[in-house]
Amino acid sequence: MFIWRALLQLPENHTAFSSLVDKGVHVAFLNLQRKYPIKSRKLLRVLQRTLSALAHWSAIFGDTPYLPLLAFPFVKLFQNNQLICFEVVATLIINWCQHWFEYFPNPPINILGMVENVLAFHDKALLQHFMDRGITSQLYAWPLLETLFSEVLTREEWLKLFDNVFSNHPSFLLMTVVAYNVCSRAPLLHCDRKDDFEYFFHHRNNLDISVVIREVYHLMDTTPADIHPEKMLDAFVALTKGQYPVFNQYPKFIVDYQTQERERIRNDELDYLRERQTVENMQAEVDQQRVEDEAWYQKQELLRKAEETRREMLLQEEEKMIQQRQRLAAVKRELRVREMHLQDAARRRFLKLQQDQREMELRRLDDEIERKIHMRDREIATTAKDLEMRHLELESQKRLYEKNLTRNQETVAKEIRDDIDAYRRKVDLEERSFLRLMETDQTQNRNTQKLIEENLAKAEQACLNTDWRIQALHKQRRDDLQRNGCYREMAKLLQENRRKEVEVLNAMMGKETEKWQEAEEKDFQLKSEKKASALSDASRKWFLEKETQDALGQAEQPRGKGSLNQRGKRGDSTELDLLERVRSLRQRLAAQARSRCQAPRLLAT
Repeated sequence: MFIWRALLQLPENHTAFSSLVDKGVHVAFLNLQRKYPIKSRKLLRVLQRTLSALAHWSAIFGDTPYLPLLAFPFVKLFQNNQLICFEVVATLIINWCQHWFEYFPNPPINILGMVENVLAFHDKALLQHFMDRGITSQLYAWPLLETLFSEVLTREEWLKLFDNVFSNHPSFLLMTVVAYNVCSRAPLLHCDRKDDFEYFFHHRNNLDISVVIREVYHLMDTTPADIHPEKMLDAFVALTKGQYPVFNQYPKFIVDYQTQERERIRNDELDYLRERQTVENMQAEVDQQRVEDEAWYQKQELLRKAEETRREMLLQEEEKMIQQRQRLAAVKRELRVREMHLQDAARRRFLKLQQDQREMELRRLDDEIERKIHMRDREIATTAKDLEMRHLELESQKRLYEKNLTRNQETVAKEIRDDIDAYRRKVDLEERSFLRLMETDQTQNRNTQKLIEENLAKAEQACLNTDWRIQALHKQRRDDLQRNGCYREMAKLLQENRRKEVEVLNAMMGKETEKWQEAEEKDFQLKSEKKASALSDASRKWFLEKETQDALGQAEQPRGKGSLNQRGKRGDSTELDLLERVRSLRQRLAAQARSRCQAPRLLAT
């Protein structure tokens, strides 16, 4: 390819070629793929662009039917360099296609006459055979020229041939046509039908291209000058640089006439297509209107039948609905009776449960009271025994003191008696305070217990009422879900009732919330009363301790030496034991009270 570019002296006019390419695809080659289908889309695009550039360069090429056959081998060879491809084809047309377009749109009779004269000089028998069979140069020479031997040669043979064509005078191509026929005279002489000749010159044959080329050189040397094509063809002329030369070697009036005629035919065809499209649109509209009318009538008939069917179905559904309403009323009555029985049984069972619980609580309280009374009696008996023992001890001490203090003065005896009386009064006061404390504690415990029982009963009653209502609500919802599939038509009538039921349930839930809030408030009030009772117990405890301390302070005052000190020590130990027992008893009672206060909290949780 590089050698070809040098032999053909290509100018490589990039700007001029770009201006031709920028004009776009020529109208003559818009549907090139229909007439010349090519598998490779890239190759088809390059061929279309090259042919369009040639048509924009000269108007004759837009009407040349064999131009794609002539340019295709070079397009396939130079498909990656479109500029070189265009200039090679243009150089070939200017030099090797001289006088081809003088008889356009007919084949070049003058060129074919040259080929026939050379063939008549070198092989008269073959030419006579062609003439006898009615075969003209348009059949044995023109197919080879318009395809540039690309149909009868392989790629390597074609390249080998054009190495020689581009290296010689433009008449070498015409001599090649004569040489091809002369070298193929044996099979051609055996052909009798026109179809055989057409097939021969359009397909590859068993022919050595080297022999043909040697025959061409032989013909170039042995052909007389008067019939030699070199005499009638100009020498090689390269393309001009910068701009391509003007190519007008064709009958312009014929091309213009063909262009005008083609334009007229195209306009007539466009008018015909527009009229046919209008007629087709009108026919389509008429057909569509007829189809729509038929569809409308059919739809009306179907709607009438559907309406009758729906009316019958509606009557049947109304009859079914009446029967379902009757069954529903019977089921509702039965459900109301069963619900009343269930409510009555639940009420009786609940009352019996409440009665059993109250009896159990009373028995438990009786047991607790008996246990407390027994414990109190035991503690009182123990305290009485301790007091008796203390009294006996005091009596023995008294007798001992009387024996030892017979010699003391009456004032001392009087002081001793006063001390003993004060001590007895103190003991009586402590016993009365302790008894009052125990009675107050028991009274408070009973009140607290009673209040706890009342609150517990209320909370249990609220829980039972809420459970019963929730169960009733769940039952109503299950019944609604079961009836939903069968009574969809009744849904609109039951929506208002359901809304009212929801309002009643919301009211019940609000009431329940209020009850629980009330229960919480009472629980808070109970805690406040417990705190007040605890403060009261603390004040009483403080009062008793203060009185005890005052009494102990009076008992510790010095009455003398010796026996008085011994008596004071014994009295202090006895009083301390008594105080410890009182404190332990108070602690036990406070623990029991705390356990009783915690019981309702656990039940509420």
